[in-house]
Amino acid sequence: MKLRPEILATPPYRQGRPAGPDAFKLSSNENPFPPLPGVIEAIAAAVAVNRYPDASALGLREVLAERVGVSVDEVHVGAGSVALLSQLITAAAGPGDEVVYAWRSFEAYPGLVTVAGATSVQIPNRADHSHDLEAMAAAVTDRTRVVIVCSPNNPTGTVVSADAFAAFLDAIPSDVLVILDEAYAEFVTDESAVDGLALLGTRPNLVVLRTFSKAYGLAGLRIGWAAGPAPVLDAARAAAIPLSVTDPAQRAAIVSLGLEAELLERVGSLAARRDDLAGRLRGLGLAVPTAQGNFLWIAAGDEATAVGEILLDEGVVARVFPGDGVRVSIGEEAAVDGVVAAGRRIVELLPADHPARRMEVSA
Repeated sequence: MKLRPEILATPPYRQGRPAGPDAFKLSSNENPFPPLPGVIEAIAAAVAVNRYPDASALGLREVLAERVGVSVDEVHVGAGSVALLSQLITAAAGPGDEVVYAWRSFEAYPGLVTVAGATSVQIPNRADHSHDLEAMAAAVTDRTRVVIVCSPNNPTGTVVSADAFAAFLDAIPSDVLVILDEAYAEFVTDESAVDGLALLGTRPNLVVLRTFSKAYGLAGLRIGWAAGPAPVLDAARAAAIPLSVTDPAQRAAIVSLGLEAELLERVGSLAARRDDLAGRLRGLGLAVPTAQGNFLWIAAGDEATAVGEILLDEGVVARVFPGDGVRVSIGEEAAVDGVVAAGRRIVELLPADHPARRMEVSA
């Protein structure tokens, strides 16, 4: 069987490890809260499973367009923001073209670029695990078709500031597509961080991605959305798999938007839990980067696998990136003590001069 060699050489996307009955699953950045009343009812109301869903998700797009102040054609809905990423990359880049993004960042980026037939240009993060926007802009050539900026960055949790992103956009040619991946935007408490929705309509090459999987807790329904110039989104729609966004997902998203105040209250509690846990881990001696998503990053390097095993031994299933680090989602409050207990052991494991160790430790 003749298959594309670059596809055969590309590892498939690896989902977060499941947890057993005695462990907390903190490996997939899921929202630990159950759906609010009304969401399950909306899903149950979508009983016509013998009928296709609305392929254009018009009802949801109308609600989103009104909320963010754009036209319906400037909103596109897909089966999660990763599906939208795939569509946009495929629409813009092909063989001989390049896609620039920071690394490490979202694990799906390399595979999506390879499937499109394009070439990845990975720009190392700074020492503080944030995007090096200047280096990313400098890497743009006449072969570049797409640049991806992830804020908050998955898995390191760092954000891009509004000022830095504006300067970055000024440095990118207007015919190069810039995708601002904001899957975790609702968890951001840093007022200096970029807000892609505030930039809609200001640039002809900017598309902003959001999702209902994280803050809204609809990960199992697979639904996300994009906002940006209609011609760009039309190209993404042409590259989409038809009818991939189900009716239950569309209905649940609409209801969730109507319950946003209650949902964001939950998000606020998770952000507070994130900051508290980060402070406790730093107090133990771990150099946890400033996090603005619903997860924390331990840059364990070659010790990442061992760190993951320590967490597992303390009843916490985390996401291990061998050779780089470990990402720990913010989950149930009851999981915090297990992460802290693991943190004490991780500090003992790592040498004093390890980059994941703090030079100064709280008493």
